[in-house]
Amino acid sequence: ARFVICHNPEAAERDAHTREQLLAQLADLIDASDALSEFKRGELRGKIVVKPGLNRYLRTTPAGKLRIDTAKIKAEENLDGKYLLRCSDPHLSAEDIALGYKQLLEVERGWRDMKQIIDLRPVYHRLEERIRAHVVLCWLALLLIRIIETTTGSTWPACRRELERLHLGTFTGPAGLFRQVTALIKPQQDLLAKLAVPVPKQVIDLEPAGR
Repeated sequence: ARFVICHNPEAAERDAHTREQLLAQLADLIDASDALSEFKRGELRGKIVVKPGLNRYLRTTPAGKLRIDTAKIKAEENLDGKYLLRCSDPHLSAEDIALGYKQLLEVERGWRDMKQIIDLRPVYHRLEERIRAHVVLCWLALLLIRIIETTTGSTWPACRRELERLHLGTFTGPAGLFRQVTALIKPQQDLLAKLAVPVPKQVIDLEPAGR
């Protein structure tokens, strides 16, 4: 087996940002904890222990004082944005191995997104035809995402972010009930136009009172 170490600068920035937020929260929690009684300090430590994101940066001195673990922070900083890949093919280059894993992540992300959209239940496969069907659905999900990206010239996360701002609201009053779509903004109109998707009617359903 071959191992390849990869570094993603964007992921490193995200890791650092997440850690900064957690450290700020931890620092706020343990601020002035030295003035607490031993019992109260133990209670505070118990509350932090059940929060893994915070607890991993907490250390306790021999005297029972609560401190931020700077050694742990330094160790994590050295790993920001880095991940290890394993491959059994001795002929693939490091670039091809990294690209293969990136494509795999995109397939899984695309399937996860599409599975939420079409509201599929969890399925535990045992029969060959079900496994084949699952693979085909994954492939179709990725194909649909690729068509969206190449047609719009944008990334799938960016397209999804814009379209998720569309909402269907239900309103009731003395006159009855109606369902209305939020007004489209220009980025949403541009996306639908590029994809040749008809603009949804603003009022979807109308039910007068007394029906």
